[in-house]
Amino acid sequence: MKAKRWIKDILALIDYGLYRVGIKKCGIKVHSIEETIDELIHTNKSMVRFGDGEITMIRGRSLKLQKAEPEIVEGLKRMLGYQYDDLIVTIPEIFGDLSIYRRESRQFWRDHLLFSRKIYERFCNQDRIYHNTSVSRFYYALEDKSKCGQWIEGIRQIWKDKDVVVVEGERTHNGVGNDLLDTARTVERIIGPASDAYGKLDEIIECCKEYSKDRLFLVSLGVAAKFFAERMFSEGYRVLDIGNLDMEYEWYLNHAKRKESIPKHDIVGEKANEEAGYQIYLSQIRKRIQL
Repeated sequence: MKAKRWIKDILALIDYGLYRVGIKKCGIKVHSIEETIDELIHTNKSMVRFGDGEITMIRGRSLKLQKAEPEIVEGLKRMLGYQYDDLIVTIPEIFGDLSIYRRESRQFWRDHLLFSRKIYERFCNQDRIYHNTSVSRFYYALEDKSKCGQWIEGIRQIWKDKDVVVVEGERTHNGVGNDLLDTARTVERIIGPASDAYGKLDEIIECCKEYSKDRLFLVSLGVAAKFFAERMFSEGYRVLDIGNLDMEYEWYLNHAKRKESIPKHDIVGEKANEEAGYQIYLSQIRKRIQL
């Protein structure tokens, strides 16, 4: 296994090097984190985020929290094409210099590109400049963390004085135990399944459509979040797919040197949340939708 891993890493390094010296060409462009945050602060655009997991699913592979289905794979391919001006699409900033990432992350992205670059080249719209997925992964993987405080303050301005509806899995607890959402005027929650949320997407959307269109929806539902965002956007709502932003913020607050488990992610059910002291969180829940 070590030899196989070593060979893969060498091939990935060679492939990456060929693009860096210009022997191979890639026309995909990605905005900076700052530009992405500014776009979200100063416009009412919605956002769909693509990370390595979504690209892996386009290759036909299931993820831990979502089984691959043909209709999901085809939908992800279509959304990666960035069809709408007001529904921005984010992808990783990995097509140029990877030195912005810490060492193990650089190797991860080289390996990822070795197997998935053709997915980006085939399905991305190279007439667009994509936005930056690191807007929700702003801390751990980056080598230079000097701007993290500035970025998170910008992110918190996106929902400042807005009425927010958080749509998340039962383990996620966005903003619970930290001040991530404290700038919002109000926070309500729709709790969906922790895994395979795509199967309950219609029910989740029908519940959310009971809200007026002045609400800002923040969604953390894995792969299902992409489809939620697109469909709610098509109905005239503003939706931001924030992925694991809260977990990244926890690592930032803890000055984490390595990926750490977050205790609140193990808390499931009303009794356990009461025992954890999450009364405010419980009071914000308007609907629970389970598999």
